[in-house]
Amino acid sequence: MAPVLESSLQPQSQFWTWRGHTIRYQCAGDHGIAIVLIHGFGASSDHWRKNLPVLAVNHRVYALDLIGFGYSDKPNPGTKIDYTFETWGEQVVEFCREVVGDQVMLAGNSIGCIVAMQAAVMAPELVTRMALLNCSLRLLHERKRQEISWHERLAAPLMQRLLSYRPIGRLFFSQIAQPRVVRRLLCQAYCNQDAVTSELVNLILAPARTPGAADVFLAFTAYSHGPLPEELLPQLSCPVLMIWGAADPWEPIAKGRALAEFSAVQHFIALKGVGHCPQDEAPDQVNTLLQNWAAERPIGY
Repeated sequence: MAPVLESSLQPQSQFWTWRGHTIRYQCAGDHGIAIVLIHGFGASSDHWRKNLPVLAVNHRVYALDLIGFGYSDKPNPGTKIDYTFETWGEQVVEFCREVVGDQVMLAGNSIGCIVAMQAAVMAPELVTRMALLNCSLRLLHERKRQEISWHERLAAPLMQRLLSYRPIGRLFFSQIAQPRVVRRLLCQAYCNQDAVTSELVNLILAPARTPGAADVFLAFTAYSHGPLPEELLPQLSCPVLMIWGAADPWEPIAKGRALAEFSAVQHFIALKGVGHCPQDEAPDQVNTLLQNWAAERPIGY
């Protein structure tokens, strides 16, 4: 039986209005440093469910659904909003100012790392430190395609053009927004297959079935420009902890280690036998690292 948490440690879902759109976020804890957690592509604040109550013992912790994901609004791309890292960075900055009302430590996973860095570049006075978990390397970015194989260079733009045709794109999305497909993708991303539970599949799948989710997915698959991590890292004025699941098949750790050469990165921690989402696959290790980093204690790895 799971332990009964104090009421202040139980994550509470709240809603915030940002530029006329409803944004869902979760919060827990009533004292200490403020930590804001930012999910990756196709996920939501629920991907931090194993971290929120633990971090809340000593910190005020927030996890938000980026606009277009989770249970936040999903306005039609290009009409009311553009789904870019600049947009999400602005969302995080305004969330910190309006909801948190204090300086924060940002922690992100995958594309959430790019969002975190973009926010810190936009408002350096708000961000005291940062933790990046398996940062998206954006290997399909238009300026990085010479680094991938020739067939991937040909296939990526072709796929983007095909998916931009709405009937084909929506058909493709309907095929992947199925439990068996989501489970298969998660089993690729996670090294520990036991962590791919029915609960996790449902947490990913349920928001994907809400209105507008398909169009947001297709808009992001066509997004091959914007900032790269190696462009944002030199602009950071806060210290960075970089955590990397060493068994990540999507963001190779060998390429990730190159990011540790930037002066902002104070620690690069490799987690053996862990895949793309360490906060969910190895929460005990990640929680300890984040707690120590937030409190400015030795990392201990």
